[in-house]
Amino acid sequence: MTQRETYCLEVLEEYPETAIPSLGPCRIPSPVHQRKGDRFKECFITDYDRVLVDVNLVRVETLIQKGEPLAAFELAGPREQVYFDPSKLRCALVTCGGLCPGLNDVIRSIVLELHYGYGVRHIFGIRYGLRGFISRYHHDLMHLNPESVGHILGTGGSILGSSRGPQPIDEIVDCLERLNIGVLFMVGGDGTLMAATKIADTIAGRGLKIAVVGIPKTIDNDIYLVSRSFGFDTAVDVATQAIRGAHKESEGYPNGIGLIKLMGRYSGFIAATAALAQQDVNFVLIPEVDFDLQGPGGLLESLRARLKARSHAVIVVAEGTGQKFFKDAVTERDPSGNIRLKDIGLFLKETISEYFNAQKIDISLKYIDPSYMIRSLPANTNDRIFCSALARNAVHAGMAGKTKMMVGYWNDRFVHVPMSASAGRRKQVSPRGPLWQNVLGVTGQGSLRRR
Repeated sequence: MTQRETYCLEVLEEYPETAIPSLGPCRIPSPVHQRKGDRFKECFITDYDRVLVDVNLVRVETLIQKGEPLAAFELAGPREQVYFDPSKLRCALVTCGGLCPGLNDVIRSIVLELHYGYGVRHIFGIRYGLRGFISRYHHDLMHLNPESVGHILGTGGSILGSSRGPQPIDEIVDCLERLNIGVLFMVGGDGTLMAATKIADTIAGRGLKIAVVGIPKTIDNDIYLVSRSFGFDTAVDVATQAIRGAHKESEGYPNGIGLIKLMGRYSGFIAATAALAQQDVNFVLIPEVDFDLQGPGGLLESLRARLKARSHAVIVVAEGTGQKFFKDAVTERDPSGNIRLKDIGLFLKETISEYFNAQKIDISLKYIDPSYMIRSLPANTNDRIFCSALARNAVHAGMAGKTKMMVGYWNDRFVHVPMSASAGRRKQVSPRGPLWQNVLGVTGQGSLRRR
């Protein structure tokens, strides 16, 4: 056993949460190098290739000095030996949850890599999310091949459709058994990953050989242990256009105010990043950072001071911000179990208008909410490239019999992340981190807390 292999086993012993379950040993030579040329052999990855989870130099050096192993993810990529026989394999693909730029790009790349890279000919698209597995909904399967996905690059939405809400796990696995599926690709956010975990556990409980591979999807970029998710770059791109328009509108009138509500239920990555990309924003409000409306130092008085100094202002607010202002409202949930957020955008619009009316100060407030337009747009160039790499690495993992895992992006590498390590947890903007500190530096907004 090589030194690298020995070290990898020590890592797994010390950090079992980074281990990736497998259906069994890989004994079939991969057809990839035969289709792409012998030189492709140089690109094969082994399960001993690792990417550090923590790259903090001080911490890494300390652990090395102590002789302790470092937590590390399995590197994604094609394996020289695969688990499934491509000529006999049947795959299924499903998209769940809200729409997101790049869904069709992921679908297309999965199909093309399976078909051309591995020679898999039986690929089924499950219609309308997890509902498509359940017989009472009567949704037909979609047979996927290069011809059926050839025209979808650069189009918005999902050709498979989507849905929200839980479905009976046993019935989903029954459907997979009836279809004789070997690999299930699930594209979705945190709720989908938790469902995928339950599906994989039920499959294992029945002793079935079905791999479940997740492709993380969230515009909000809030999936834990994933440094970047597809759709986020496109969302920031469009959000900057909204900010640019709001800025021009606010400049065009005395005491003009541009108010933009962006996506971000629990994490303010889009709002913060868009404010840095288009530096015309004076106030950024995100769920991770509390603020006050009233009193010295609060938002309203700070906004008034801004108008007095410059005669215009731009405010960006993430949709999950300021829910404390609705504490007396009835809590409702959507079909996926998520709390239905109260509309902070309209609340701020009304509150700001009432405040300045009481002060007898005329304002011109323009409110912009581009959220649903962003969700259904096609991916931009950067997201399109990212989607292709993400999807193809998901195929490599599935063919190697990896299961109960998702393909993530960490420290500039595509890696295999156990679903159990990420599902049910959320990544958020750190109020003390560089992203938020840069926002404070660009806007100069201060804490917005009552002094």
